[in-house]
Amino acid sequence: MDPLLVGLVALGVTLFLLAIRVPIAAALGISASIGVFIIFAWRPGAEFMPQYAWRPTLSLIANGPYDFLKSYSLATVPLFVLMGHLAFEAGFTTDVYRAARLWLARLPGGVAMASVVGCGGFSAITGSSVACAAAMGRIAIPEMLKFGYSKSLATGSVAIGGTLGSLIPPSILFILYGVFAEQSIARLFMAAIVPGLLSLLAYMIVIGLWATLRPEAAPRPEETISARDRWTSLARCWSIVALFAVVIGGIYLGFFTPSEAAGVGAISALVLGVALGRLNLSGIVSALRESVFQSSMIFAIALAGKIYVSFIALTGLSGAIGDWIAVADVSMVSILFLIVLLYIILGMFLDPIGIILLTLPLTIPIVQGFDLSLIWFGVLVVKLLEIGLVTPPIGLNVFVIKSILGDQVRLEAIFYGVGLFLIAEIFVLALIAFVPGISLWLPALMM
Repeated sequence: MDPLLVGLVALGVTLFLLAIRVPIAAALGISASIGVFIIFAWRPGAEFMPQYAWRPTLSLIANGPYDFLKSYSLATVPLFVLMGHLAFEAGFTTDVYRAARLWLARLPGGVAMASVVGCGGFSAITGSSVACAAAMGRIAIPEMLKFGYSKSLATGSVAIGGTLGSLIPPSILFILYGVFAEQSIARLFMAAIVPGLLSLLAYMIVIGLWATLRPEAAPRPEETISARDRWTSLARCWSIVALFAVVIGGIYLGFFTPSEAAGVGAISALVLGVALGRLNLSGIVSALRESVFQSSMIFAIALAGKIYVSFIALTGLSGAIGDWIAVADVSMVSILFLIVLLYIILGMFLDPIGIILLTLPLTIPIVQGFDLSLIWFGVLVVKLLEIGLVTPPIGLNVFVIKSILGDQVRLEAIFYGVGLFLIAEIFVLALIAFVPGISLWLPALMM
C-alpha cells in the first residue's frame, strides 16, 4: 500500500479518535503504531506479509520514545512545573494579584484588570494555562462577584487571563515546540515576552472599555486603600519578581541553559518558601504530587507524539504537501492563512499539547520551505493555541472556570465574556503575524 495513502488515512483516524474523546496519547500512539505496521507489512506492489512488519514496528516504537526521553531539554518540563506549584503553595502568585488589586482599584474595571495582571504573574512562574485559570478562578472571581461585577466580565477576564500561561515564559508548550522543532528553547522564551505583554495590555484595554461603557458591569469597590497598603502589597511581590529575574534573566544573559534555569528556579522557590515561613511540609508534598501528575500526563502525550512524528516522516506526507505547494504556486500569505485557520479550528476541539504534536510534522516543513523563522512561527503557533483555550465549543479554560463555580454561573455567560476579548486577540495575532520583529528582536539581543 502506498505509504502516503496510509499517512492520510491515519491522520483521519487520529482526528476521529480525538473527536470522540479518546485520550490524546492513545489516539496518537495507536494510529501511528498501526500505520507503521501496515507500511512495513503491505509494501507497494506486494502482498500483505505481517511477519516482516513486527521487528521494524517494535523497533520504532521502542527506540523513538527512548531517544526522546534522553533529551536533556525535556528535563526542563517537570522542573518548571515543580517551580510553579511550589510558588503557588507558598502564596507568591497570590501576592501579585493582591498588589495589582490595590494599585488598580481606582481604574474602571480595576479588580478585573488586577485579575489579568495576577494571571500574568502566575504565568511567569507556572507555564500552564489551565493551572493558571484554575488558581486565579478560585482567588479572583469570588472577589469580583462580591463587589458586584457582572458574571461575564468576572469569569471572562480570568479565563482569557489564564491563557497567558501558554505565552509568557516559562511555557510548557514552548518547551515541547522547541524539542520537536529542534529550536532553541531559550530563544523561544525570549521571543514570547513582548507578545505576552502585548496580550496582557490588550486584555486590560478591553476591560477598561467594557467598564467605561457599562459601569454597572464593574462597580468600583467602596473601600479606603492607603498608600501604605499599596506599597506594602507591592513589597510582598519581591519573591516572585526575584524568581522570574533569576530564571529569565539568567537565560537571557547566558548564565543558564533553560534546563539549568528550571532547576535553579525550583530550588529557589523551595528555599524562599521555607525561609519565609510560607511553605510547610504538606505544601511541599502537595506541590510534588501535582508536579508528578502533570509531568506524567505531558510525557505520555509527548512520547506518543514522538512515535507519530516518526510515522509521518516515514509516510513522506510532509514532503508531499511541500511538493503540492510548489506545484500549485500558492502564495506565502495564503498558506499562512490556511495554517492559522487550521490551528483555530483544531483549537475549538482539541487539547493544545495534542494539537502541537499532531500538526508540527506537517506545518514545520511548509514554514521552512518559505524560509521563515521557526522561532517566530513558534510564537505564532502558541498564540493560536492560546486562543483555542477559550473558543467554543470546547474551550478548556472556560470549562475549568465552570467546574470551579458550578451552578453559580452559566457556561454561556463565560463564553460571552470571553467573546469580547477575542476581538483584541485578533489584533495581537495580526501584529505577531505581520510584524515578526515583535517576536525576534529580544532573541537577537541574547548573549
